[in-house]
Amino acid sequence: MANPNPPEEENTLLPPSSSPPLTPPATTSDDDDEEETAYETSEKIVVTISSPSDSFDEDLPWRFSWKKLWLFTGPGFLMSIAFLDPGNLEGDLQAGAIAGYSLLWLLMWATAMGFLIQMLAARVGVATGKHLAELCREEYPPWARLALWAMAEVALIGADIQEVIGSAIAIKILSRGIIPLWAGVIITASDCFIFLFLENYGVRKLEAVFAVLIATMALSFAWMFGDTQPSGKDLLLGILIPKLSSKTIHQAVGVVGCVIMPHNVFLHSALVQSRKIDPDKKSHVREALNYYSIEAALALFISFMINLFVTTVFAKGFYGSDVANSIGLVNAGQYLEEKYGGGVLPILYIWGIGLLAAGQSSTITGTYAGQFIMGGFLNLRLKKWLRALITRSFAIVPTMIVALIFERSDSLLDVLNEWLNVLQSVQIPFALIPLLFLVSKEEVMGVFKIGRTLKLYFLTSRALRANTFSTTTESTPYSTLNLPSQQLLDCGWIADNHQWVPLVGFLLLRSAWFVDGFHHSNKVIIKRSDLE
Repeated sequence: MANPNPPEEENTLLPPSSSPPLTPPATTSDDDDEEETAYETSEKIVVTISSPSDSFDEDLPWRFSWKKLWLFTGPGFLMSIAFLDPGNLEGDLQAGAIAGYSLLWLLMWATAMGFLIQMLAARVGVATGKHLAELCREEYPPWARLALWAMAEVALIGADIQEVIGSAIAIKILSRGIIPLWAGVIITASDCFIFLFLENYGVRKLEAVFAVLIATMALSFAWMFGDTQPSGKDLLLGILIPKLSSKTIHQAVGVVGCVIMPHNVFLHSALVQSRKIDPDKKSHVREALNYYSIEAALALFISFMINLFVTTVFAKGFYGSDVANSIGLVNAGQYLEEKYGGGVLPILYIWGIGLLAAGQSSTITGTYAGQFIMGGFLNLRLKKWLRALITRSFAIVPTMIVALIFERSDSLLDVLNEWLNVLQSVQIPFALIPLLFLVSKEEVMGVFKIGRTLKLYFLTSRALRANTFSTTTESTPYSTLNLPSQQLLDCGWIADNHQWVPLVGFLLLRSAWFVDGFHHSNKVIIKRSDLE
C-alpha cells in the first residue's frame, strides 16, 4: 500500500531511504505515540543543509551562509533572556553601586562561562534529538530522575518569583504607584498567557516577540548609559584588570550566580530542536552546531552589553555614596530620579520600561522552560495551555504570597531576592552535573561527546566557585563583608553548611548512573558512531 503521506524531499533534512536501515525498524506502539517531545514535527522550521541527493554523510568544508544563520537565529536569543532577568539586573545595579567598575571583568568572564555551558546544552539537544529532561528520564532510575525534577522545579520557582516580582515592580513604577505589587503580579501572569498564545502562530512569531523585548531593553538601558555618561577609562580598566576585595565578594558571587540559571540549561537543549535536523547525519549536526554557536555568541554579547550598561550607570551615580548599600530593585528608580532628575523622558520611566521588558520576557521563557521540564521528566502528554497553566500556577501562588507579605517592606524584598540568588547557586549542580555526564557519554552522544579534559574543567570550575566563599572569608572578618541579614546570610555559614550540596549531588547522581547501568546492560546498545 502506498504511503498516504509521502515526504517532501525538497524540504527535508532526512536522508533518502535508498538503502536498508542499519538498525532494526522500531515497532510502533501506543507507548511510542505517547512519548513527549519538545516540538511536533509540523512545528519545526526546515533548514536545508545539503541537497536531498546526497546519500553519503561526508565531512565537506563548511561554508558560511547568512540565509542559514537567519534560519537558525532564535533559540540563542530566547536563551539569553535568562542573562537579563530582573534578578540579574538587581545583581548588576548592586555591583555597580557597591563595587563600582571593579567587577566588570567578572561579568565578562561569567558570561563567557555561561556561553560554554549553554553550548553544551545545545550540543546535547542537536546531537541526540532530545532535550536534557527527556534524557534524564531515560538514563536515570526513577528515584534519581524524580529528585532531579524536584530540584529543577524548585530552581524554576525561585527564578520565577524574581521575574514576576520584577515585572510587578516595573508596572508599579510606570503607574506611579497606582497599581500595587500584588495587582502587578496578576497582570504579569495574564500577559504571559497572551504571549504564549502567539506560539500557535508559529515559532518564528514567538521569537519575533522576544526580539522586540530584547531590543526594548537594549534601547532603554543604552539611553540611560548615554544620559549618565559613565567614565570610559574606568570602564575599560574594569574589564581588563581583574580586581576583587573582601568588601565586594558578595556582589562578585551574585554576579556569577545570576548568570548561570539551572532552568536555562534545560530550556536551551529543547529550543534548538525547533529546527528540523537529522541527528544521525554528522554533517548536519556539525553545521547546526556551528550556526547555533554564532547565534548564541551574538545573543550573549548583546546581553553582556545590557548588563554592562546597568552596572556602569549605577557605578557612575552611586559608587562611594551613602545610599550605595541601600539600593535594590524596588527603590532603584527612585534613586535614579533623585540623582538625574527629569528631562525629555524621565530616567525613572526609562528604567521602568527596561525592567518591564526584562520581567515579561523572562517570565515567558520561564513558563516555556517549565513546560519542557515537566513534560520531559514526567513524560506528560497535555495540552499546551494546560501545561502552561500548571507551570504558571507553581510560581504565581508563592509569588502572590511574597507580594502581599513584602508589599510595604522594600528592604526585606531585596533580602529575599538575594536569598533566591543563593538558591539558584545551590541548584546549579543538579542541572550541570547531569549535563556533563550525558554530553560525555558515548552511548548518548556518539562522536559528539566531549572529552574527559573538558568535563574535568567544568567540574573543577564549579568546585572552585563553591569554595570561593571559604577561601575569601578565611582571612577576612565577617563583619567587613557588609551582607544583609548578617546572622543568617553569612559567607562563612554558607561555605560551611552548603558546600556539601554539590558533592552530595555529584555522589547521588553518579551512584544512580551505576545502578541504572544494570538496566542498560541487558539492552543491545547501538552507538551512533556505529551508524556512520
